[in-house]
Amino acid sequence: MARHALLIVDAGAPAGTAVVTAPFDGKLLAEVETGDTRHVDKALATAYALYRNRAAWLPRHERIAILRRVAELMTERAEALAIGAAEEGGKPLVDSRVEITRAIDGIGLCVESLRGDHGEVVPMGDTPAGAHRLAFTQREPIGVVVAVSAFNHPLNLIVHQVAAAVAAGCPVIVKPADDTPLSCIRFVKLLHEAGLAPEWCQVLVAASVDASERLVTDARVGFFSFIGSARVGWMLRSKLAPGTRCVLEHGGAAPLILAADANLDVAVPAIAKGGFYHAGQVCVSVQRIFADRSIARTFAGRLVAHVTDLKTGDPTDATIDIGPLIRPAEVQRVHEWVVEAVAGGAELLCGGEPLSDTCYPPTVLYAPPRDARVSTAEIFGPVVSITEYDDIDAAIEQANELPVAFQAAIFTQQIDTALYAFRHLDAAAVMVNDHTAFRVDGMPFAGLRESGLGVGGIGHTIRDMTIEKMLVVHSPSL
Repeated sequence: MARHALLIVDAGAPAGTAVVTAPFDGKLLAEVETGDTRHVDKALATAYALYRNRAAWLPRHERIAILRRVAELMTERAEALAIGAAEEGGKPLVDSRVEITRAIDGIGLCVESLRGDHGEVVPMGDTPAGAHRLAFTQREPIGVVVAVSAFNHPLNLIVHQVAAAVAAGCPVIVKPADDTPLSCIRFVKLLHEAGLAPEWCQVLVAASVDASERLVTDARVGFFSFIGSARVGWMLRSKLAPGTRCVLEHGGAAPLILAADANLDVAVPAIAKGGFYHAGQVCVSVQRIFADRSIARTFAGRLVAHVTDLKTGDPTDATIDIGPLIRPAEVQRVHEWVVEAVAGGAELLCGGEPLSDTCYPPTVLYAPPRDARVSTAEIFGPVVSITEYDDIDAAIEQANELPVAFQAAIFTQQIDTALYAFRHLDAAAVMVNDHTAFRVDGMPFAGLRESGLGVGGIGHTIRDMTIEKMLVVHSPSL
């Protein structure tokens, strides 16, 4: 079994080790060394010293060259990266391959953002006070970046956080999810292989909550990037040092509206993908479907027929559609929510019983109680609910009633209906004739209200990790 050392410069002896296992069958994958508050202080001291030494900052052309080389290395090793991500994270291999492709494209977006990065000329002379002056801006790194990541996209999320920091010219320390540190470690080693000095990107697999909190809340942190639960994200934000900027990405309970004229040939496979992709463990998975009463039963029958053909099992098998949940405890939690909804009057159309300690089948509920947890909170599992509506305003009202809001969707053939939903749904993005989980890596990606703070997406993240600095030149010759 492989053992991975702490990727902290001059780390010394580790605090201990953690075992990484496959969520599908518990297979031992690797041991990783863990760090405590001593290692946190060492990593921060190294990173902060780099940031304070402007002579050591990486020129843009060097950052571009490193990122291009990383993309080449990832392309050469794409299949191994995909298998590794599927093993530790449980996302089926067919989807993990897509994740690796997206991650490589994300590196390209970092390069494009750098090549297109420029300041602006600031108008002067509009008033007598500005006469004889020239002003322009440039962007420079904001400081040390600390990134705390999630398990569900174990490589692509790291690219969004870490590669963006490298592109911005920031020293970065990343804490991967405890369940999926291996893809992160592999990527950081690729960065080092591509020419990035180890001081510029360090990895902490935390030995304790205290170590994690110390890393995030230290005054030397310039920017905090968080992907994970709302409970943890908002708590950490409340403890940030004065001046630390942050972006938080949490989850939601994504609503999708099916209008009476929806094309079900398009809607059914799209909704099945958006609801059950990665066993529903995606922050914008389709969860709450509001279907016009005239088509609700027809749609439900067709959706059930589609999802019962999906295969659940070993995520490294290329024929599998749905893999395990990340932990057995999550299987039990999801099942409890389903049982609660059925006890409250929901109709169970398919699924609803654990397949094993680690796998839960695609489950469709009809008419769940409005106050059931499947209707009011993010289930983060392979469960969707269908609710009938007679009036689209009533559907929108119910879609908007939760304290979370992220991405939403509507299926309709009428442009006016689509635009009406776009105008009235509480969401940062509304998909028309597509599922709520659609994303490309350059687009803005933002949770509203309790779902997050700030905007993700490669270019947006790089901009957040820099500051715009202005030079004003006063000369009588101007």
